[in-house]
Amino acid sequence: MKKLTKAEEQIMQILWKLKKAFVKEIIAEFPEPDNEKPKYTTVATVLNVLEKKGFVAHEKFGNSNRYTPAVTEEYYSEFAVKDVMGKYFDGSLSKLVSFFVKKNKVDINELDDIMGLIEEKQQEQPGTEKKDKKNK
Repeated sequence: MKKLTKAEEQIMQILWKLKKAFVKEIIAEFPEPDNEKPKYTTVATVLNVLEKKGFVAHEKFGNSNRYTPAVTEEYYSEFAVKDVMGKYFDGSLSKLVSFFVKKNKVDINELDDIMGLIEEKQQEQPGTEKKDKKNK
């Protein structure tokens, strides 16, 4: 799977939200004021590229195409996070999380949520115990 460009990702975010849409419906969802929205041909071209990459499919309705995502947002998100983790954190989830914790980019409530998820995962896997860093 290839990483999406910024324009492709923006269109995919809209398409994931709408589930299926014509080009005009996608354009209407752009947050910019009407006079700054992308042109019809630009969005249609990006959708054609996305279709060639396997990210979208289309169904013909007369002269128009209705587009649907061929890849789920969850699937692409997992790919993108693994890509960043591999490029910048040696594929290590703990390095990724510790980066955000050390940069104070995670608030205490998020840390509590993460700890809860870790504890749930440990309970799901019998025989796994917390590593005691002092005894390493």
